[in-house]
Amino acid sequence: MTERRFDGRVAVITGAGRGLGRAYALLLASKGAKIVVNDPGASVAGGDADTGPAAEVVREILAAGGEAVANLDSVATPEGGAAIIQTAIDTYGRIDILIQNAGNVRYGGLASVSHEDFRAVVDVHFLGAFNVVRPAFELMCKAGYGRIVLTSSIGGLYGGKNTVNYAMSKAGMIGLNNVAAIEGAEHNVKCNAIVPGALTRMADGLDTSFYPPMGPELVAPVVGWLAHESCTVTGEMLASIAGRVSRMYVEETEGVFRPEWNIDDVAGEIDAIRDQSHVWSLHPAEHAHIEHIKRSCEIAKAGTQG
Repeated sequence: MTERRFDGRVAVITGAGRGLGRAYALLLASKGAKIVVNDPGASVAGGDADTGPAAEVVREILAAGGEAVANLDSVATPEGGAAIIQTAIDTYGRIDILIQNAGNVRYGGLASVSHEDFRAVVDVHFLGAFNVVRPAFELMCKAGYGRIVLTSSIGGLYGGKNTVNYAMSKAGMIGLNNVAAIEGAEHNVKCNAIVPGALTRMADGLDTSFYPPMGPELVAPVVGWLAHESCTVTGEMLASIAGRVSRMYVEETEGVFRPEWNIDDVAGEIDAIRDQSHVWSLHPAEHAHIEHIKRSCEIAKAGTQG
């Protein structure tokens, strides 16, 4: 089998100074990619900038014979996001791959989280994704090629206690992923999301004693494939945790049609509405929006005519 490489490709990886981002950077660089290692060196909660992490990853890549440059801008502002992408253009003249990985953590329950802690996480995870995807996507579409890998989370799909800021942000990646995949299709720009599970500093303070080996190196090959030119999917989410790789996606039940509804009707039909015997699995990048409306209207017309 021919080795999948990234020779000639330029990859921007946010949050690449430590943990998962570092693993992604080292893997792609070892396969020939030129890397923009973005990381302001912030603490887990944000702030306390440190130039060390990004510079160290660059040194590792250079020592191994690769090419890399550090960028210390924050994804949390539009100006920072644009500067990160511009570093790739100024240094290497192009951008082929964007891996959005930067993150921070500030815990707080829905009834108690401060607005400051809420915004600190949303600005990095949610708005930060848009701040780098927006300028990168435009350039990729003009070039007729691009691979974008977003970072979602099981916390975004399934939720969790004391993480409303994080959960809302990671759920937002689903919408961004779908739109980028749909709008990028005609330009050979593919966008997918990774839902990673790995023990990094983001897990500091949590009880992880019962976990099996869950290093970032188990996730990196999945991201590598999503970032590669041979990637065959777009608008999808792949989970990678402890060596298990799976696809995560949205389904809906076939539901129940009635020409008219009242509150009591909904109560009486709720079991049938929730029945999963017949489900629709509609792919976002393959006309799911239109297909949902079409199928729903067909059922309504058939029910009315019947």
